[in-house]
Amino acid sequence: MKLRVAIPDLISPSYFPAIAAVELGCLRQEGFDATLELLYPVTRTYEALREGRVDLVGGASHAALYAFKDWRGARLLCALAQHMYWFLVVRSDLRATRGDVSVVRGLRIGAAPGPVDGLKRMLTAAGIDPERDVRIGPVPGAVAKSASFGLMAAKALEEGAIDGFWANGMGAEVAVRRGVGTLVLDARREASVEAKGYTFPALVASQKLVDERPQAASAAIRAVKAAQRILKQDPGRAAEVGKKLFPATEAGLIAELIRRDLPFYDPGISPGAVESMNRFARDIGLLSRPVQYEDVVWKG
Repeated sequence: MKLRVAIPDLISPSYFPAIAAVELGCLRQEGFDATLELLYPVTRTYEALREGRVDLVGGASHAALYAFKDWRGARLLCALAQHMYWFLVVRSDLRATRGDVSVVRGLRIGAAPGPVDGLKRMLTAAGIDPERDVRIGPVPGAVAKSASFGLMAAKALEEGAIDGFWANGMGAEVAVRRGVGTLVLDARREASVEAKGYTFPALVASQKLVDERPQAASAAIRAVKAAQRILKQDPGRAAEVGKKLFPATEAGLIAELIRRDLPFYDPGISPGAVESMNRFARDIGLLSRPVQYEDVVWKG
């Protein structure tokens, strides 16, 4: 039996449990021949799920609403990790203070479709108008099939094409290690309680799949849980995956980034997490009405 798994970002810790479920053989042990496909940005990834071109997506939970209005046709299976998981980085010469997001005023900030929602809402809550006070837009060179938005963002920052970015942990790590970027905010650890709840990385299936192939949905959940357990027991296994899929430098970094994220490797999706995510989605116009927990999360 085959399963097509799609993610919007590859050279990154963001969706790594989904990647590991494929590459460490967890889905194979469940009896599925799983393939991994890169489809950037996340809005396009979910369109592929809606159209039946892929079976599962590892992506930002709230972004499913770009393709599935009011959650009709999509179900969250499990969390790949907890909380909103992007990083705000600016040029190192600005000498930004950690946690001071006001540094973005007047800057050019690169952000991808989907993740940008969390940044804009967070800035608004801080009294910064994301349309007037800062220029937020695509990262130059981030093409339709980018292996890593974060690495493209770090490169654009180094070249002076942007003044900062909102992206994954790999991009942030590379920019800081190269001395071209300063980390302003690690959202998962330092954002407000409200902002942490805007979204989280999730494994998502279509309603069609859970209705017609519930055994596949259950197997996928077990495989992600198995991958999370493997990584918790030995974060070095992440390097094994990195050597197969990443350039050498990033392959050498991934195990440390995964080790840092292990405290957030909880596959559960609580009613509170769904309530926070849906409130955020309604606030930004992605969700038009209240939706019950059981209509968002599949419990099998």
